[in-house]
Amino acid sequence: MARSTKYFAKNLAHKEAPAAELDVEALGDGRYAVTLDGHTFELESLVLPNGAVSMIVEGQSFSVEFDEKGDEVSVLLRGQLTRFDVADERKLRLRAATAGFTVEGKQIVTAPMPGKIVKVFVKVGDVVTEGQGLVVVEAMKMENELKSPKAGTVTEVITKEGATVENGAPLVVVE
Repeated sequence: MARSTKYFAKNLAHKEAPAAELDVEALGDGRYAVTLDGHTFELESLVLPNGAVSMIVEGQSFSVEFDEKGDEVSVLLRGQLTRFDVADERKLRLRAATAGFTVEGKQIVTAPMPGKIVKVFVKVGDVVTEGQGLVVVEAMKMENELKSPKAGTVTEVITKEGATVENGAPLVVVE
């Protein structure tokens, strides 16, 4: 028995709509069983010399053109171009695993090692974005820019330019 592959396809023109779930099972000789919304369709496909794909789905013939760029697939069918974000289960898990987490609550940015404060970019009341530079610490002749772990407001600037700091010393608070 052939093994099916589950895909998730999201129409990029309808970002608020959920992704469609497709199960695709190769039956051999260019034939596939495709399950979408609980309905299974058998289709036959043949790649034409011009790169288009001729498909027969439930007795109807279609000429379809595909253009893949990474996970984005553009589909030209009956003169209509539709773009989809397509991922299999493995790719979806990888996306979820690499998605960033959100830092919440009060965050204290500390010195990663002993050094000297070369530059302070923010003051109390400044609104900052995640990843925005807050201070520069010079340690072992290297300058390290410390960035905001979250978007928020600077509620405390504990250090100042020229100050010497120890490892772990609090420098800036973002809430």
